[in-house]
Amino acid sequence: MTKKTDIRFTPVVRELPSIVPFVGPDEQERQSGILFRSRLGANESCFGPSPKALEAMNDAAGISWQYSDPDNHNLRQALADHYNVGFENVIVGEGIDGLLGCTAHMFVEPGVSVVTSLGSYPTFNFHIKSRGGDLHLVPYKNDMEDMDALIAKAEETDAALIYFSNPNNPMGTWYDSDAVEAMIERLPKGAVLVLDEAYIETAEDGVSPKIDVSNPQVLRFRTFSKLYGMAGARIGYVIAHPELISAFDKVRNHYGVNVLGQRGALAALKDQDYLAQVKARVVKARERIHTIAASHGMTSIPSATNFVTIDCGRDSDYAKTILSKMLERGVFLRMPGVEPQSRCIRVSVGLDTEIDIFEKEFAEVLQELA
Repeated sequence: MTKKTDIRFTPVVRELPSIVPFVGPDEQERQSGILFRSRLGANESCFGPSPKALEAMNDAAGISWQYSDPDNHNLRQALADHYNVGFENVIVGEGIDGLLGCTAHMFVEPGVSVVTSLGSYPTFNFHIKSRGGDLHLVPYKNDMEDMDALIAKAEETDAALIYFSNPNNPMGTWYDSDAVEAMIERLPKGAVLVLDEAYIETAEDGVSPKIDVSNPQVLRFRTFSKLYGMAGARIGYVIAHPELISAFDKVRNHYGVNVLGQRGALAALKDQDYLAQVKARVVKARERIHTIAASHGMTSIPSATNFVTIDCGRDSDYAKTILSKMLERGVFLRMPGVEPQSRCIRVSVGLDTEIDIFEKEFAEVLQELA
């Protein structure tokens, strides 16, 4: 019998289930006893950071005994210059995930309504629930987040926040800049758009709407985790109106970004030539995954991200079986969590050697299930 304790958790924490948004590949390896030979499930950039970023981080290792700059000043200023906005329009944090947590802290308490898409990024939901918010979920439409339905639900529920990712995870779909700007124009009074642009650097021109830091209803979230290849460094940032940015200072972990990450991100930002090279490799790898899917008579969804979502052509049980058998063969993949998107599996781009393994094992699994 478990002894009753006097630990005084908040009512919200007491009622929450003990879950995490993702079971990471390291934990999956520990649970299964299988080491992954092909790591294509976490949308990391296997191409790695800029050599200049690696050099900067190596140099910074020697001063890791120092606390990092809690203002992230040099990186913030470089980002402001890069986007032609003011220093007061940028905040840096521990990846987009950490900044989403701050956002929930800023806007959400028990009874506050928040709108997002059913099956979209689960870490956002995790943070909203941790603050006791009322989460309203809108189904996807044609494998895309439904802009009209998100706006309508926000109006209906008097939502404080609307989460919208463009390009989208987990489907890879996207809206062009005109459509996103039209959505911004329609935001209900008092609602703030959480615009997650984690994959904006992997998209083609015409996807990113213009940056308007005079609008206090939009938070633009971006990251060094994807095309910049620095997921493990945990560097994200927000571009927004000064009043929104200043609120982050009231709730953020001021020493949360370590000195290696600060120095590496600054060097990576300055090496846009390397970023262009990586983007070309991402496009090439995406095309190869599309070709592999087509060779098995499967449809792959056009993608503006560093992954490809493959429609397995049946129900979620079939997709889940494929995923499970691929994991057994040492190929780490993921799949969308809810129907009808869960008829699919999601394959991150990777090195040729990793995609070679995926191609071979995928063919054998499909043959086994035929």
